[in-house]
Amino acid sequence: MAKTLKAKVRGIYTTALTKLLLENGFQIVQPSQAIKTRFSLPENSEPPDLKVKDRYDLQGVVALGSAEATETFKAIIRSCFEDALTRKWRVSVDGIYKGRLLNADENMVYIEIGNETVGALPKHEAQNENQNEVIVQVERKRIGRKTPILTTKLKIIGDCVILVQKGKVGVSLKIRDMNKRAELCALGKQLSPEGWGIIWREPAAHKPNDLLEKEIAYLTEKIRILNENAASAKAPALLLEGSYFMDVEFPFASKRKLDLLRASVTSTLEGHHFYKSCGGRVSAALEMAEKLLEKGQSHSEVTELFKKQIQAEFPEEGSTVDVEHVKLSGAVFHLGYATIETINDVEIRYCRTIRANGFYDGLGVSKEAGDKAISETKLGEWHITTSYFSKDGKWKGTYININTPVEVYPTAIRYVDLEVDVCIPANGEAKIVDLEKLEKAFERGILNKELFEKAKNMAKVVAVKALAEDFSAKFI
Repeated sequence: MAKTLKAKVRGIYTTALTKLLLENGFQIVQPSQAIKTRFSLPENSEPPDLKVKDRYDLQGVVALGSAEATETFKAIIRSCFEDALTRKWRVSVDGIYKGRLLNADENMVYIEIGNETVGALPKHEAQNENQNEVIVQVERKRIGRKTPILTTKLKIIGDCVILVQKGKVGVSLKIRDMNKRAELCALGKQLSPEGWGIIWREPAAHKPNDLLEKEIAYLTEKIRILNENAASAKAPALLLEGSYFMDVEFPFASKRKLDLLRASVTSTLEGHHFYKSCGGRVSAALEMAEKLLEKGQSHSEVTELFKKQIQAEFPEEGSTVDVEHVKLSGAVFHLGYATIETINDVEIRYCRTIRANGFYDGLGVSKEAGDKAISETKLGEWHITTSYFSKDGKWKGTYININTPVEVYPTAIRYVDLEVDVCIPANGEAKIVDLEKLEKAFERGILNKELFEKAKNMAKVVAVKALAEDFSAKFI
């Protein structure tokens, strides 16, 4: 019988994702009061297989969980959202590896741990820099970064217990009952495996001793497996699996689909998740507006009132905004500040001044400080057309960037670059470039097949249409 996976969800996407997870066989644990009410869920304090919470920028979520739970969540996201991006970390969080020493600097020793990944071990933890192999664990510091932080202080993590190599018995500060703390300390001294200490986690206070003993026996078996694997494995190799981390981005179309999911459960204004991701006064105004909806006020009247209230928060013609060009890898390139020339319910056009010299790849011409970059797109359109002009107005060429539809925030324009572009040099015909970057991202599982095919086909359509355009005169 298949195991029922358990998930804990927090943040601005909670209601929509809870509905989605429930529909796909997950059990929701540790729900908030609002979620318990909306879904008629019972109290459930069990530990989750998957934890989902907001990204710091509110443009998606991060997930941490078992291999099965993370992969299942990834499959759900990829099947339900056209433009969602799933970036799974290549290494196992808390995973223990036999690594191969590569080199060092004054602070760190760099260790190859496999899967094309090199981690950084603080130099004071490197016992012998001359040895070729070392047993290390991936820390929870800088999760998701290209170079994981490693440690030689090994831990085996369970739901109620953490076994710490060469450690002592400890009790979580969240357990405040002094009698329970004393009881757990005594039990820990009795059950500690040789060479390992025990730290009792907060859930241990609510479990009977026989279940705690079973968990320690289970974790002790993991120590045996670790020792066996360490003796036989050739570096670099994963010796003991931990959890897995995934970053999920929700661009334009995903936020709209999430709105529909939430609206099927509770009162929701159109654009809910976009407005929540704005934060600040916009998010606060949305909460007030939706409380009015819950009290039965007219949807159209509340919507009109809300839009009037937030109108001053968003840019208008003449406003200056940052241009956030998000790569499929998750890196955000700030292309510089742009002045909005046109913005309405249909289109947006903005102008940037180039600040540094360089080269326009694909156009075959020099980039010079003072050049003008004029961009335009229609709201909901999957590409941006940017033409470059010299200071004296001479057209240098045009890029048509294939991307998710633009989202206009209070201080920024944001979109996800789908890598493939159409270039129109001043002295040549339109050509599609960087298709291999899109293909590589697809192979890595960052985007689904639907989005991959959409981007490829969009580039072909745009390239054909570009043949009939006169970009040299269009923006002057």
